[in-house]
Amino acid sequence: MRKLRIAAISFLNTAPLMWDFEHTELGREFEIISTVPSECAEMLRTGAADIGIVPVVAYTYIPDLRIIPNVAIAAKGSVRSILLVSKVPLEEIRTVAADTSSRTSVALARVLFRKWMGGPRQMEAMPPDLGQMLEAFDAALIIGDPALTVDRTRYVCYDLAEEWKRLTGHPFVFAFWAVRAGALQETELDLTKIFQQSRDHGLANVDALAREWAPRVGISQQEVRTYLTEHIDYSLDDDNLAGLELFFKYAVDCGVLSARKPLEFLGEAKAIGPSGGRVIG
Repeated sequence: MRKLRIAAISFLNTAPLMWDFEHTELGREFEIISTVPSECAEMLRTGAADIGIVPVVAYTYIPDLRIIPNVAIAAKGSVRSILLVSKVPLEEIRTVAADTSSRTSVALARVLFRKWMGGPRQMEAMPPDLGQMLEAFDAALIIGDPALTVDRTRYVCYDLAEEWKRLTGHPFVFAFWAVRAGALQETELDLTKIFQQSRDHGLANVDALAREWAPRVGISQQEVRTYLTEHIDYSLDDDNLAGLELFFKYAVDCGVLSARKPLEFLGEAKAIGPSGGRVIG
């Protein structure tokens, strides 16, 4: 059988998820391609990858995906790496440059603006260069590692996961591992066990990740530890699922998404239905 192709995100927040693939012999069992969240989704959509860290928005329009249970990139409060960085107060923002790396973060910003922050704003996609973004726009949506080094003393900054939690009382889920259903016929590996264990081993080696990633990102080792252990939640527990379903509902209500889609899990005959209840079948 051929090696399955994994589309992985080259951001610090995925480092614990990738531990076994990058630090053990397990990596030889797969073909691993590092990219950005939006490109992960495109690779799964086209079949260029078999497994990927899928932005939750992309899951709604890519057919025949199965989610690996209880592994996610989520935040139960502030996330630090999804920032709306503004030159003016929130109520004065009229134009936003949106980081092209993430569709889910852009969708979250649109929902927050339309539902709670005074209506839609003009948003245009741009590469994640904060200086250039703010030259032409009132605010910039920056995600991932570049957001961790933003000088918050120079700008008005809004942590979008923190705003979501403040307004809804729920965590926010940004992404999860998903597998193309067709690829499951091409492997005998226990993918659920493999990906859950890699996450667990990564979280058990946060000090090593801090030493490895601090110079890459440009922050201290302690900041890396705090980010990975206090700001990112790597589970897909009931609270996170409830927050995800609420986001899907609001996104459809606000016209950000065209439709909702049940969550189908690998190895389990169940999904999370549009009402948030579990569907067996």
